[in-house]
Amino acid sequence: MRGHDEGGEDLYVSIPLGGPIYVSDLVGPLTRVPDFETSVIEELESLKEEVYGDVAQVCDEDTSVDELKIIQEDELVSKAFEEAFKVDKLTGGSPNDNSALAVEQSCLQNPEENKKAIVSSESNNNLPGKRKKRKGVSKKNNYFDESYMVKVEQLARIKLKQEEDKACARLHSFNNSIVPGHGVNAKAEKTKHLKSGSVSKKQVKATSSYGDDPVQFPEAVLSFEVYHNRKTGSKTQEFLVLGRQFLTEVKDKIYCLTDEIMTRAGKYDPSGYFLIEDVFCNDTRESSNVDYSKTILDWLKNSKNDALEKWEFIVAGEVRQKQKAILGTENKQQLPRFKSLHMQSTRFCDLRFHLGAGYLYCHQGNCRHLIVLRDMRLIHPEDVQNRSAYPLITYQPKLLFKKCSVCKIYKADKVTVDDKWASENPCYFCDICYYMLHYVDRSLLYSDFSVYDYHHE
Repeated sequence: MRGHDEGGEDLYVSIPLGGPIYVSDLVGPLTRVPDFETSVIEELESLKEEVYGDVAQVCDEDTSVDELKIIQEDELVSKAFEEAFKVDKLTGGSPNDNSALAVEQSCLQNPEENKKAIVSSESNNNLPGKRKKRKGVSKKNNYFDESYMVKVEQLARIKLKQEEDKACARLHSFNNSIVPGHGVNAKAEKTKHLKSGSVSKKQVKATSSYGDDPVQFPEAVLSFEVYHNRKTGSKTQEFLVLGRQFLTEVKDKIYCLTDEIMTRAGKYDPSGYFLIEDVFCNDTRESSNVDYSKTILDWLKNSKNDALEKWEFIVAGEVRQKQKAILGTENKQQLPRFKSLHMQSTRFCDLRFHLGAGYLYCHQGNCRHLIVLRDMRLIHPEDVQNRSAYPLITYQPKLLFKKCSVCKIYKADKVTVDDKWASENPCYFCDICYYMLHYVDRSLLYSDFSVYDYHHE
């Protein structure tokens, strides 16, 4: 592919998925990369204040790190023992009641189940027609049982409160060494969580021949699409381009079969231009390059009426032109003020464009491609952070190879038309099969057919 350094190896890198929602056939308002970066940064700052302000307010109302104390299991058991001892002293019971301690420990381990069991037992005892057996039970023991069950419920509630406090602490992820919402570390942690959440990734291929050139934040990333020169709506390539990259960096990465054909024919022309809105961006890096836009600008200047008629047809469409011819209208279109720039000194951040709109790339004299700046976003921490890796190819269809019609093994290099000895018309040959069929002692056997070099597409 043109634009790859010789000897460069390919490797796979990860890019994050997501970003702006792309809707086909819809075009965004006129924008610029610096305006987009400013608006997004302002939106992020306001979002930080809103999100972290709400978090700090909720934490101040509910709990604070300095005031939050997580009760350990052994502390809770000791507290239960003390409460049980107090009850025993008041009621005259024995502090070494093993059954009471076993019930307390069971309550600490499963507070919710024990609470349900308490409620269930109370409801069963209150069923109508069911008598309670109180033989051999004194009022003293009855008072102890009731007070003990109350203590069990209290311990269960303490255990539940402890779990809620733990969940709150895990939710807000506070650091015990700082006050919530204050300090440099807190701000850094909040910014990190806001910027780098979990994202899905896509593996793409990139060349490994670039050096180390870190991307400076903030930096916009644009999705740049290139479509086929003849097949309408067929996308051939898609790149990730940085907003501060020059247009020539993208031009050198665009692949077109016309370039290969012209190169083999010895007529390769490095000239070309991008037409984005009302700006012609010409490739004038070499002295032999031709300024394609000069002829167009001269025609616009010398043939204003014809140019205005064609421009109205482009803007309004055929239906509007018919309506104008029948109904008539006084609204007249005006030609844009087209201008010309050098592609090698023009960056994407210097241009105004509509996201989703179709623009023009022209090269090799008259080979025209539709190009689309599909969407734009700020660079993500999961993106490739090396500027030299961009433009990064994110989509390119696989090349389709025709096999030789004779051997069915090797790729075809030639194609013949109206060949009487061929099995089909047109017929594809590899070099070996073609020369074996058509030549003897380096002499062509017959010439009443057409032969062409076959280029893979």
